[in-house]
Amino acid sequence: MTEKKQSPQLIPPHGGYQELQSYKMSEIVYDATVVFCNRFINIRSRTHDQMVQAARSGKQNIAEGSMASGTSKKFELKLVSVARASLEEVLLDFKDYLRQKGLVLWTKDHPKAGEVRKLCYQKNRSYTTYKTYLEQSPPEVAANTMICLIHQTNYLLDKQLRALEQAFLKEGGFTERLYHARSGSRKKK
Repeated sequence: MTEKKQSPQLIPPHGGYQELQSYKMSEIVYDATVVFCNRFINIRSRTHDQMVQAARSGKQNIAEGSMASGTSKKFELKLVSVARASLEEVLLDFKDYLRQKGLVLWTKDHPKAGEVRKLCYQKNRSYTTYKTYLEQSPPEVAANTMICLIHQTNYLLDKQLRALEQAFLKEGGFTERLYHARSGSRKKK
């Protein structure tokens, strides 16, 4: 009995973004940005809308890139890169907020920054993990908490982008799979 060699799938499994740590963190960033903006920035302000939309873009582009990855690794790379850029935009907004209000930007060594950073190691973390820092703290603590969260999320996205780049270089993309599948089919005829 001989085994028939299976050809690789044209459209490999894709999606699954809900399990990505970068997506989970970006969802926390989005939810927390909405809360921060509703607490400390006038809802009619253009800044309010832009911060919320940038945080949303970070989350949504991770999901969209993951769903598109089956047929376009190039598009996935692009969308994850857009997510990273969107979160950088909202990071700058939080830093601007602190600077414009004359509030202190925590250094990496600040005790509270270390406290917030350690929360990422909690199992099943969600927005509620950070809730007291965002809903019951003064603006300086809330903004710095957001900065810590965004830095952690950006770190994960940077790692994800490097991994996607390496996978693309090693495995190629959808167009290459189509070409090889079609060439293989022609040779069999």
